[in-house]
Amino acid sequence: MLKLILYCSFLLMISQYLQAQSGGIRGRITDKTTASELVGATVQLQGTDYGTAADVEGYYDLVNIPVGNYTVVVQMLGYDSLAIPITIDKKMSSLNFALNEAAIKIEIEVSAERDAEKNETRVSVFSVTAKEIDRMPSIGGKSDIAQYLQMTPGITFTGDQGGQFFIRGGAPIQNKILLDGMPIYNAFHSIGFYSIFETDVVRTADIYTAGFGAKYGGRSSAVIDIKTREGNKKRLAGNVTLTPFIASALIEAPIIKPKDENSPSLSFLFTAKHSYLDRTSPRLYSYANEQGILPYNFTDLFGKLSFNTSNGSRINAFGFSSTDNALFTGIADSRWRAGGGGMNFRIVPGGAKLLLDGSITYSTYNSSFVEGDSSKERSSLINSFAGNFNFIYLMPKNQELDYGLEITSFFTDFSFTNNQGLPFEQAQTNSEVAAYIRYKARFGRLVIEPSFRAHYYASLGEMRAEPRIAGKFNITEYMRFKFAGGLYSQNLISSVDERDVVNLFVGFLGGPESGVFRIENGQYIKTDSRLQTSTHLVAGMEFNLGKYATLNVEPYLKYFNQIISLNRNRLTSRDPAYIAEKGSAYGVDLLAKYEKDQLYLYLGYSLGYVTRDDGVQQYMASFDRRHNINAMASYEFALNKKRQTDSTAVTIQKDKKTKYPFEVSVRWNVASGFPFTLTQGFYQWQTFDQGINSNYLQNNNSPNTELGVIYEEELNRGRLPYYHRLDISLRYTLDMAKYSKLLFTASLTNAYNRANIFYFDRIRYNRVDQLPLMPTAAITWKF
Repeated sequence: MLKLILYCSFLLMISQYLQAQSGGIRGRITDKTTASELVGATVQLQGTDYGTAADVEGYYDLVNIPVGNYTVVVQMLGYDSLAIPITIDKKMSSLNFALNEAAIKIEIEVSAERDAEKNETRVSVFSVTAKEIDRMPSIGGKSDIAQYLQMTPGITFTGDQGGQFFIRGGAPIQNKILLDGMPIYNAFHSIGFYSIFETDVVRTADIYTAGFGAKYGGRSSAVIDIKTREGNKKRLAGNVTLTPFIASALIEAPIIKPKDENSPSLSFLFTAKHSYLDRTSPRLYSYANEQGILPYNFTDLFGKLSFNTSNGSRINAFGFSSTDNALFTGIADSRWRAGGGGMNFRIVPGGAKLLLDGSITYSTYNSSFVEGDSSKERSSLINSFAGNFNFIYLMPKNQELDYGLEITSFFTDFSFTNNQGLPFEQAQTNSEVAAYIRYKARFGRLVIEPSFRAHYYASLGEMRAEPRIAGKFNITEYMRFKFAGGLYSQNLISSVDERDVVNLFVGFLGGPESGVFRIENGQYIKTDSRLQTSTHLVAGMEFNLGKYATLNVEPYLKYFNQIISLNRNRLTSRDPAYIAEKGSAYGVDLLAKYEKDQLYLYLGYSLGYVTRDDGVQQYMASFDRRHNINAMASYEFALNKKRQTDSTAVTIQKDKKTKYPFEVSVRWNVASGFPFTLTQGFYQWQTFDQGINSNYLQNNNSPNTELGVIYEEELNRGRLPYYHRLDISLRYTLDMAKYSKLLFTASLTNAYNRANIFYFDRIRYNRVDQLPLMPTAAITWKF
């Protein structure tokens, strides 16, 4: 043992000595004209193997470089390259770069993307940018991330209306949404075309559909991590959009302009978006339903203040406010309000091989729902505080190490009356503390990324150890095998009723203090844990089909060891309020992309099975969707202009005019219908408000007595019809000045007028369909 300790100590001293004889550089890479970050720009020490690419914030680092003189080369597609002589000494030095947009654009292969495919595990994660969202057909005249998510394999939406999404068997309550590190409890409006996020401020959106690493926790199914960009640091800029559905505006400007790439800056941006469809639809879309109105309106506000220092440190303060109202007269009344704010930061200590980033946020969400003329309102409130701190240790090439701490506290207030007339109310505060560590390294063709999360649910007194792992094996230059898996848990509980044909309301509850019971042989048995837990297993293949096409195939399995829900069969106050179910989600997702010049093609397919077992029966979840196909094509073109096609593949950019002013986009979606519980009959609802003196015989004949529903015992045996829809849009860009443009958009939503079901009122036997054929036109001014 003594020999082993001495040997390890010797290796540690050698390692420290070698690191002491080396240094490194780090900083940001930006556009010289706009000072915006250049994501994916490459930094290479000429004549060496030392190189890297800038991250989503334009930040790069090169470490453990031997002391000496080098030439650093910075490159980015569409920009002039930089070659600068530098001297590496025994410390980390800050070095920022600003690139000029190239006057001559040469078609070259994007090496940063290819390197990421080989060196990043990236299992079950889709990264989306504003550019990709903008390629979508502009439904309602304006593209939105909600429209893009509906195309992503593994994600199921309730359709044009409803605004709920499900990810590989995970209900909305099991999916975590982050906005610059702030938890968002409902990111999608009741009309399913729009999110609370403004597309123009989205920098990246990472969608983790399964098998995510230990940095993320507190949810048992999936994570959507959205990061917004900073405001323009060089000039006043913005845009205004007007459509029959919504009006939106964005304004951004510098407060303190940077003198050069090594100077500090302060900038802001502000966006506002308002939907007035409930006012325009009676005139434009009165044919959409029997009421002659699409009863939706919402308002979204977002603001951000960004300060950047000369060494790459930065701090952002941000806030948002959203409201949503959907009022179907006599059928359903759904309303919610959300808001929040906070700050995120990155600290770059001078000379140290360490970075610190994190966020401190507060958010709130308040919703209510009343069905038909019922007096039984469902309401839900959640307020949350979240703080996280991440330490990134700068390692040699092909290695990464980071660790962090997360603190969360949330308050929930929920009220509900079940079908037996028993009220349920809960007001509760919960606290959680978690720590994680992640290491990634490449050994030859193998990339391995183990991580571990320790999550303590203080309010429940439960500790969870959650090991996770991801990996990739590069079989050839163009074919890769990948895998991921891990353990996951959460405290939040949903109020969704599996018997609703379409769920319009999701309430939030904290973990039960009184305990959770499962049903075995008709008896209630108390469980050992009060958490919702799951196990993920994912494997798949990636293919590069030439220079322009990719194919991704991913089979997956999620086993939900424990799903906690309200006991809707509760007959007396002595029956347990919560029951534990089990469930599984399994299937395969395929995604093919092709991108060359002006043409972009996208094809996604999902085969999925989602089951639940409540101890009485096994049934299909209300969001089980067997097949889901999404096809999209986008093409840019110009009229009466010949594209230059000489052998050098060089295009001279003489000015800032749009090269291809026209863009046509088409999207088609076809999906199997959702399951639902069939109706057996109805009965008169007896309130017995006068106790034993109540005249229930007379009440049966009263026209004011509410009807109750008798459901079939077998849950979700019925199946709604197939859903399918075709969307088309055409956009024209008119250049007016150097920074000024007008964009004209014409679109058709549901081009062949398919009648897709949205909601069914059992009591009145009234069907509400999704949106019919809806032509729209929009105009956007960018400046």
